[in-house]
Amino acid sequence: MSTTRTARPAGASPQDLLAEIAVDPMGQVTASVYETARLVASAPWLSGHRRRIEFLIRGQNPDGTWGGPGPYVLVPTLSAVEALFTVVSAARPGERAASGHSDVAGAVHRGLHALFARLDPQSRAVLPDTIGAEFLIPWLVGEINRHLDALERHPVPGLAAWHGSGRLHTPDGWDPAPLDRLRHAAGQGHALPPKVWHSLEALGGTAVQAPQVRPVGGAVGCSPAATAAWLGPGDGDGAGTERRRAIEYLHTVQARHDGPVPGVTPIGVFERAWVLSALAEAFPGTAPPRELGHSLHAAFGDLGVPAGAGLPPDSDDTAGALHALALIGRPRSPECLWAYEADTHFRCFAAERTPSTSTNAHILMAFGDHEAGAADRARYRRAIGKISHWLHGQQRPDGSWIDKWHASPYYATVCSVSALARHGDASSAAALRAAAEWVLGTQRHDGSWGLWSGTSEETAYAMQTLLRAPARDDGAVRRAVLRGDAFLAGQHRADHRDHDGRDDHDGSGGRRGHDRHGERGGPDGPDGPDGHGRRGDARRYPPLWHDKDLYAPVAVIRAETLAARTLARTRILERQR
Repeated sequence: MSTTRTARPAGASPQDLLAEIAVDPMGQVTASVYETARLVASAPWLSGHRRRIEFLIRGQNPDGTWGGPGPYVLVPTLSAVEALFTVVSAARPGERAASGHSDVAGAVHRGLHALFARLDPQSRAVLPDTIGAEFLIPWLVGEINRHLDALERHPVPGLAAWHGSGRLHTPDGWDPAPLDRLRHAAGQGHALPPKVWHSLEALGGTAVQAPQVRPVGGAVGCSPAATAAWLGPGDGDGAGTERRRAIEYLHTVQARHDGPVPGVTPIGVFERAWVLSALAEAFPGTAPPRELGHSLHAAFGDLGVPAGAGLPPDSDDTAGALHALALIGRPRSPECLWAYEADTHFRCFAAERTPSTSTNAHILMAFGDHEAGAADRARYRRAIGKISHWLHGQQRPDGSWIDKWHASPYYATVCSVSALARHGDASSAAALRAAAEWVLGTQRHDGSWGLWSGTSEETAYAMQTLLRAPARDDGAVRRAVLRGDAFLAGQHRADHRDHDGRDDHDGSGGRRGHDRHGERGGPDGPDGPDGHGRRGDARRYPPLWHDKDLYAPVAVIRAETLAARTLARTRILERQR
């Protein structure tokens, strides 16, 4: 990843980014409405409680929802309404007279209006396949209905309009039966699938100190909400090493965003693999910190690697780590990926509801990296052909791909194009041309690309797609890429102008605390020297990745935009020679 004699954008340093992620195993992730609300409801003892409430109040959309856009508002809105309903219902009469109570009650009132409109029994809205939604939606609908029932016995100022109101309906196709079966199994002491641990809070009281669950580094399933649910109600104290570590994990995580918390952390394995892969092609030759390669190798088990310690291994993160290691000259065998093979494609987990295009593209890259020197080369060639054929079949008529791990088609498309351009056969040419034409046809007037609005992340993916896929008009590609680069340059300048300012878009506001658990956050928190843990992340890096709600892996996006700008300059210059 050499930076000598490259057309690197001024002020951007791949070495700085690599150094950052090498010393931060948690990963840079934006704060989550869903997850923050779960801590408001279940861990009021945790440092930053008031700021989490303010974060929710200030983050409410004008229509009463949270999160989004579109159908992505449902899960975070359910979580925020239930959490703030818990706050106003638990307030003592004297506390209800305080000014803050009316703000919370008002947010609940607006949120309920939004939920009743969206969960109308006549509605047939298609909901996104976010993580754990099949458990979280029926659970939170039931919890809010219990709050509404309680208003009959215990009225709450500001919510009189909801006395005697109807009840929320669970959306069609999101029956509570799977959650009921899971709770019953947990209550009987049966093992819980490790990937369910990430959404453990949906089990309610069954989750508390569940013997089937073991925190890793203090975290249950890399989730603050699941960890708080496992701890159970209390004041944040308690005996036992695992409990103390879980409490410390929560204090550490909330400090990074000055109260609010991300939905998935730590995700160091995923972050390191994706950042290394993004930068290696744009900056060949520069050796990253040895710790990065060492940590990826150390994360491997029989079934590969997880996104972060405490999550189950999966083929997507495994393939991403294998590709990153190959790019930095420290390869290892992809043999573990065969455990995920299905008849027509590769699974992300041993048992999954929906296959993933980006996962199969990443496996295609990992197999392609290894195939030439493999003793059983024919087996790898067959798998490469199978995955390529499956990806061709997943391409949409407009030339794009979509994926279950990301809201934007630009992510799935760049993954598929990158893999097919490098390791596909002649039959991939038509798919690659169609992808390039789709990208050319969807550029916005300001030079950006994006599903809902133009974003730096999606613009970087679109530029890389054009640079890797053949198109009919090379001049059109050049013009589109340069317009995209100009958009990214403008975003970069705006970020630098705002770097020292307070971004209130999704901040919690309020006075900073100074208690023993580091309310000010320290070097990794909102006042850290790099500014990337600050509360403005959600505006600078719009959440597009699927977890329980949408999130943004900030370091990954920074790497992709840096790589796209550098590749644009070097490859366009090469084409002009």
